Amino acid sequence: MGFAEFAGNQRVVTALQGMLTADRVPHAMLFSGPRGVGKYTLAVMFAQAANCARRKDDFCGECEPCRRIGLLAEPAPLVEQGLAQRGESADAAMVERVPLILQTHPDVWSIVPDPMRLRNPVARPVLHMGQLRAVARAANFKPTARRRVFILDGAETMRWDLANIFLKILEEPPESATLILLAPNPYLLLSTIRSRCLQFYFAPLSTEQLEEILKRRTQLKPSERKLAAQLAEGSPGRAMNMDLEGAAQLRRDVLQVLERAVEGRSYAELFDATAQLVKGQKESFENVLEVFYIVITDLLELAYGSTDRPLRNPALRQELGAVCKKIDLEWVAQAVDGLDELHGRLRRNINRQLGLDAVAISLARR
Repeated sequence: MGFAEFAGNQRVVTALQGMLTADRVPHAMLFSGPRGVGKYTLAVMFAQAANCARRKDDFCGECEPCRRIGLLAEPAPLVEQGLAQRGESADAAMVERVPLILQTHPDVWSIVPDPMRLRNPVARPVLHMGQLRAVARAANFKPTARRRVFILDGAETMRWDLANIFLKILEEPPESATLILLAPNPYLLLSTIRSRCLQFYFAPLSTEQLEEILKRRTQLKPSERKLAAQLAEGSPGRAMNMDLEGAAQLRRDVLQVLERAVEGRSYAELFDATAQLVKGQKESFENVLEVFYIVITDLLELAYGSTDRPLRNPALRQELGAVCKKIDLEWVAQAVDGLDELHGRLRRNINRQLGLDAVAISLARR
């Protein structure tokens, strides 16, 4: 048990252990990188190591602080418990008065975007003012063990007008507390917040590393492990929880939208394809957009890149090969610009269907 259990990104693990050994732990850190690559897992491990009763630069996993803090590694049941205690009919005022805080040890909190309701969660959970104010108050309390640690998952969902609440903690940091912000992209946070955090980027794992993890931790067959590793985009969490059939179908559906646009099909056919993506997928809309980027990358590689470089969607090589003959660099640039603009507007609750329709129309060859 300990940091040795963490897969990948050993340079980050080594840096964290060095801080603990030297007893020079920063007051704020920013973990960025793809979803499912282990940011939250390592943040919980760091909280265990910072409060372990037996070790200084690692954690045993057996002492009381390690066991209690380790319960945060599976946040879903704790979120359900918190929402159930607050009540299904909680309104916006109740959400602020009774903030969703995951706590299994007095010194360690996990703050996650609040879905507000258990049975009918909001489409885009965010961090709320009540959660940030609770952290601002609690960060100044003395720890019962060695160090208070606050993990803010989904820090990019923090509204920028509320970020000033959090900024005050960073400007006058308590000596015995560490705040760990988790975000897929550091540039989704205000520059004033980024500049006050020690930043660590979590790189995606290689396909070989993912296959080895899947071999140790799952019962997947070799062919299924290989497919999951190819589709997971370097994310162990995504690979272990992937619906292989659904993930493969999503990529086919995305390629179908691009194919219909390139071939100049009727708008009715194009809108049918985009509607299926928006309404018929279990994946979040953000993940659907990510698959668009992945498929377009393969098209670009086939059209202009090295033939030796492996595709990210090898099962679609034939279909990708047919589409890549009908595109050019201008089309690729327009596709990326359109997806970037749509992704940026999601924070303003744009209609996802209309937004994707607009991108598809802009790519249609007439």
